[in-house]
Amino acid sequence: MADFKLKGNPFHTCGDLPSVGADAPAFSLAKIDLNETTLADYAGKRVVLNIFPSIDTPTCATSVQRFNAEANSLDNTVVLCVSRDLPFAQKRFCGAEGLDNVVSASDFRSGDFGRTYGVQIEDGPLAGLLARSVVVIDENGKVVHSQLVEETADEPNYDAALATLR
Repeated sequence: MADFKLKGNPFHTCGDLPSVGADAPAFSLAKIDLNETTLADYAGKRVVLNIFPSIDTPTCATSVQRFNAEANSLDNTVVLCVSRDLPFAQKRFCGAEGLDNVVSASDFRSGDFGRTYGVQIEDGPLAGLLARSVVVIDENGKVVHSQLVEETADEPNYDAALATLR
């Protein structure tokens, strides 16, 4: 169980993020077309998992926009923006914002991603959603960066995550 804050109040996740050096756990998520996407779909590529509670909040929206802007300069890399939002909401947001360099993916079907990656929020007003985090996976399926953002209202450390890809 990991601790994070929402407006200074402490809350908990169901576990811990995968450690740097560990094999990235397999996952299955729904894309905006409702088709499944898995970690195996990106074999041989580097993967950035931008994980957040909901696309309809300012900080979450900013993180998707920032990773979308950065994605063009990242060789052999795919950015997955992961939340429990319905794919329809993800599609609406990305379409309205013209974001086409990231892949939106939802954990709404089973919730397995949130539990497997240790980011499911266990208590407080956001219980059941995903805690703001970034995990970077190399082309060999190893975790090379892992961050649970301490204060949910804050953005992730983009520079630290992107440094592992440059």
